[in-house]
Amino acid sequence: MTQSSQASAVPAPGPVDPSKRNWILATAAVGGAGAAAVAVPFVSTFQPSERAKAAGAAVEVDISALKPGEKLTVEWRGKPVWIIKRTPEQLESLKKTEGQLADPKSERNPAELTPAYARNANRSIKPEVLVAVGICSHLGCSPVDKFQTGAQPSLPDDWSGGFLCPCHGSTFDMAGRVFKNKPAPDNLEVPPHMYLSDSRLVIGEDKKA
Repeated sequence: MTQSSQASAVPAPGPVDPSKRNWILATAAVGGAGAAAVAVPFVSTFQPSERAKAAGAAVEVDISALKPGEKLTVEWRGKPVWIIKRTPEQLESLKKTEGQLADPKSERNPAELTPAYARNANRSIKPEVLVAVGICSHLGCSPVDKFQTGAQPSLPDDWSGGFLCPCHGSTFDMAGRVFKNKPAPDNLEVPPHMYLSDSRLVIGEDKKA
């Protein structure tokens, strides 16, 4: 048998049943859709979550209800940020502590710890409002409030108010400035912040558009 006769022996494809053809197309379409459905969750795992995107975002705070002597704590970048409305007496105490402080003018690591607008005796934009990260510069513990003045356990007899780190005894005044001869090497950090109004504060941003 010649090559041409062998080729002619192969039967030509017959017509496809329309119902069978529709079933094949439908099956292929469903299979493709299923593959796409599986792919979507896989790809989405590589997208940043809302929580991750918010982690570095600025935080807007309403401080209208904050009264003198009170403290409000908010979270920014996973850190506790204190907002304290100081009393006139607490502000006055800052003058008395300067000679006892390790860095009264916040000159150590100013770019990292104290923005230019907070490098003053109050370490703040508004004299009465302190904004500070509540993490000790020694080993990352969180100091506790010691606003009451006078002799107390772990504090000097002439204590004029501030903060005490219970882990290793570092003390800070009402501006978050560390006292001399303490384990903490630096003052408490003042985060970037700005006022939108007298009662609205933004933490994590200090440049208006």
